Amino acid sequence: MAIKLSDALFAPRSVALIGASGDATKNTARPQRFMRKHGYTGRIVPINPGRNEILGEPAYPTLAEAPGEIDHAFIMVPAAQVEAVLRDCAAKGVPLATIYSDGFAEIGEEGAEREAKLVALAKSLGVRIIGPNSIGLANVATGSIITVNAVFEMDALPRGGASVVSQSGTIIGTLISRGAPRGLGFAKLVSVGNESDLGVGEIAEMLAVDPETKVILLFLETIRDAESLARAARLAHANGKAVVAYKLGRSALGEALAKSHTGALAGSDAAVDAYFRHNGIVRVDMLETLVEIVPLLSGRRPPAIAHKPRVAVVTTTGGGAASVVDRLGTLGIDTLTPDDALIASLKNKGVAIRKAPIIDLTLAATADKYRAVLEGLLAHPDCDAALAVVGSSAQFHPGLAVKPIVGVKRDVKPLAAFLAPHAEASLRLLAEAGVPAFRTPEGCADALAAYFSWRAPVEVVRAKPLPWPAGLPRTGTLDEAQSLVLFESLGVPAVEREIATAPQYDHSLAYPVAAKVLSKDILHKTEAGGVALGIADRASFDMRIATLLDSVKAHAPTARIEGLLVQPMAKGLAEAIVGYRHDPMVGPVVLVGLGGQLAEIYRDTALACAPVSEAEALEMIAKVKGFALLSGYRNLPKGDLAALARAVVAVSRLALIENQPLAEAEINPLMVTAEGVVAVDGLVVLKDAP
Repeated sequence: MAIKLSDALFAPRSVALIGASGDATKNTARPQRFMRKHGYTGRIVPINPGRNEILGEPAYPTLAEAPGEIDHAFIMVPAAQVEAVLRDCAAKGVPLATIYSDGFAEIGEEGAEREAKLVALAKSLGVRIIGPNSIGLANVATGSIITVNAVFEMDALPRGGASVVSQSGTIIGTLISRGAPRGLGFAKLVSVGNESDLGVGEIAEMLAVDPETKVILLFLETIRDAESLARAARLAHANGKAVVAYKLGRSALGEALAKSHTGALAGSDAAVDAYFRHNGIVRVDMLETLVEIVPLLSGRRPPAIAHKPRVAVVTTTGGGAASVVDRLGTLGIDTLTPDDALIASLKNKGVAIRKAPIIDLTLAATADKYRAVLEGLLAHPDCDAALAVVGSSAQFHPGLAVKPIVGVKRDVKPLAAFLAPHAEASLRLLAEAGVPAFRTPEGCADALAAYFSWRAPVEVVRAKPLPWPAGLPRTGTLDEAQSLVLFESLGVPAVEREIATAPQYDHSLAYPVAAKVLSKDILHKTEAGGVALGIADRASFDMRIATLLDSVKAHAPTARIEGLLVQPMAKGLAEAIVGYRHDPMVGPVVLVGLGGQLAEIYRDTALACAPVSEAEALEMIAKVKGFALLSGYRNLPKGDLAALARAVVAVSRLALIENQPLAEAEINPLMVTAEGVVAVDGLVVLKDAP
């Protein structure tokens, strides 16, 4: 009887260990030992041509000679033998193979070719693959521990509602070892290895419908299939499950930025942030938070908070609380100062508190009084979460220390705890009660900030594909005149302009004008001296143009110059940049921010997955601090932010162009006036541009 892929992965009835060793000290003996140690009740079938018995189990020389059906094969042979083993799996009807063997894409070009050939073979044979170079996977509940990860040597595996999909095999052991002493357990864990076939997204989709999984944790080095992961995250949200990601790549080290301002401002990590927000994925900055945050998110929905988050902090140790409050402040989270009504309400219950951002109870406070304060704060309309900071008693009197916390009603708003001393016993008690508890102030603040930044997936904009404008090339780089034509085709107003050509460079526009060199080979005209502004008359025009052309030739002697783009001098209340980029990891993104020559210095921008709705565009604009000047701040003239939002929507629709030719595009500056916007300068780089 055929088995579902998810069952072959997490609940196989039989597992073949191909390349199993009879030496219990070797890695290739571990899966068999681990499965028996942790209660796996299915059939284990060791395959080894030199043994007829391994660790008490009958062994077979080949998979073909093994009796019965096999649901899952764990391949532990040298890379050169994997292809033949895969053919054996297909002949035996094995639906899924996890390949521990290395020597594939991770070693370079030769290994990548071997891996591509292996994947093509598996596809033709109908066998799904995890790996190669995968350390394996585990289902803690069933004891299906199909892995060589040494962490499973531990005698008892703590069970929990978190499941892990990791692009690093060792991270599985790291998370288990960090969680176990504190009572934080897991349901299922998978190392995807080289992710040649079954990947993070498809496995996360299985976990999104898995009844034992309450929270899905991802350890990511990159994103190989953004569409699949997005589907998984949205399915998880629909089923009431949070998806949390820790992704490497926060720094720009080694990241090749694109050629425009947009490329520098919308680098891959910024695009990943936008992608996570768009699909409702919570991102944490600290690896330890990936373990600790689970109780904070389990069973909850994204908080619907339009204001700056406020956390009520209760403590008996002022210094410990201050360390968290300070960190929360750097992450944009306020603490709640009790108002007169709350102070009076608690006084009637025999609890005296002061009007201060940290509610410091005396050490003599009873458990009932401590609980009353926490419940009073959680019920307060201005409180979004409560944090109990526990001092030395957590280390020496765990039962007493956590008693007032575990009994608090916390159905609507979250309650968390930070333990100032090293206190694993108290952490375990809190874990058993489902209270999120943290070992460091940094981890605590990171988790709360991640929780408050959690949003439901953004509704996907559905629209018909757009044609590429007739007459514009689909290869290379568009010049500025062509770029402005593209933006106008999307509905963005552009400045009046004429192309002036050699030798006279005549034009009919009224002075004052601006003149810019027109060349596909010069992306940044200002750096080449290719821009002349505020030209007052024809005589000045001729002199300035001669200087401009000399500067351009000195800067880029081989550049092809098509002429000059002449425009009337444009004025506005502010300069904006609106950009588009097709990110190689997450796909199309759109950016808006303060523009002009100093856009990269300002770095005051907002980013979202494209295309966006007008409501999303307005939310993006609201995140740009500099645009506050356009909203009537201190009686300054108001800019047309609605028109700016429409321009963002229009540029974001570049994502809908058929047979997507664009790498990136930007309008910089887009002049914002009191009654509209106008594109002054444009840049479009196509995918095949050098």
